[in-house]
Amino acid sequence: MRNRPGAPRHRYRRTGLAAAACAALLASSALAGCGLTSGSPMVDDVKPGSIGKGEPLKGANLTVTSKQFTEQIILGQMMGLAFKAAGATVLDRTNIQGSIGAREAVKSGAADGMYEYTGTAWITYLGNSDPIVNPRKQWAAVRDADRKNGITWLPQSSLDNTYALAANPKNAEKYQLETLSDVAALAKKNRGAATICVESEFAVRDDGLPGVEKKYGFSMPAGNLKKMDSGIVYTQVSGGSACTLGEVFTTDGRIPELKLKVLKDDKNFFPNYNAAPEMYSKTMKKHPEIKDVLDPISARLTTKVAQELNAKVDVDGEDPHEVAKDWLVAEGFIKEG
Repeated sequence: MRNRPGAPRHRYRRTGLAAAACAALLASSALAGCGLTSGSPMVDDVKPGSIGKGEPLKGANLTVTSKQFTEQIILGQMMGLAFKAAGATVLDRTNIQGSIGAREAVKSGAADGMYEYTGTAWITYLGNSDPIVNPRKQWAAVRDADRKNGITWLPQSSLDNTYALAANPKNAEKYQLETLSDVAALAKKNRGAATICVESEFAVRDDGLPGVEKKYGFSMPAGNLKKMDSGIVYTQVSGGSACTLGEVFTTDGRIPELKLKVLKDDKNFFPNYNAAPEMYSKTMKKHPEIKDVLDPISARLTTKVAQELNAKVDVDGEDPHEVAKDWLVAEGFIKEG
């Protein structure tokens, strides 16, 4: 499988130095520093399908945004196309680097909405240290807490883009790996076999490998830890010789493509990262019809759907905009004019 040069990587969901720098610019109202001067109108000739009948957003001028990785761009395109089919004039400002840049665009009203992850909001933006295990309760807690920030959360999807550990089928069977508790047992009984490929950030984050070790009661020898770029992790785990295990994101299209086995987080360590529309509250007050436009789409977005759509971009090299449009049309949400 080829990893396209320059392809967006999932790690941009987490906040890094670039995002922090962007936040500093935003704090001084320099929105242009986060890429918000760019963007282009969506010109697709799309019409209502099962959503947007009667063009309830006719006359509305809406801006959509997203972070800078494949899944986010696809979701941002879906939102924009749905608004366009419902009659709105849509400005596409997707593909902003870093979580905070896109978040602040919605919070400030520079953008009207995006798909965001509940775990990111609960921990990164709202400052909580412990995730809420029940996905619905975590979404509700985020919704309630974010009202004071001028943000309205619409119902979440079951799409859960969280961290996980994975192995190829041969190693999973050989070492009887089904859960992260099995990984802990392997690390204690057969330390030489408990090798893991990870990104550098995952190796040191509290919500990464150190947290997993603490939660599951094991310690991975330093020599068993191999740090590399995210895209390389998938191919190395697939090969199975460089490392038995690897850090993955659950919606990555390379998981089914490479037939990797995702191990169950049986002690619920990793937060839920369910995707849901995060909207500027003033926009929702002006255009409450947005909820009826987006709710059916969110209800159909699953982890499996995300894997399939992400693979079309990251594996097959298709354009995220076209992938989003093709799916919306195939699902009957919109029609091409």
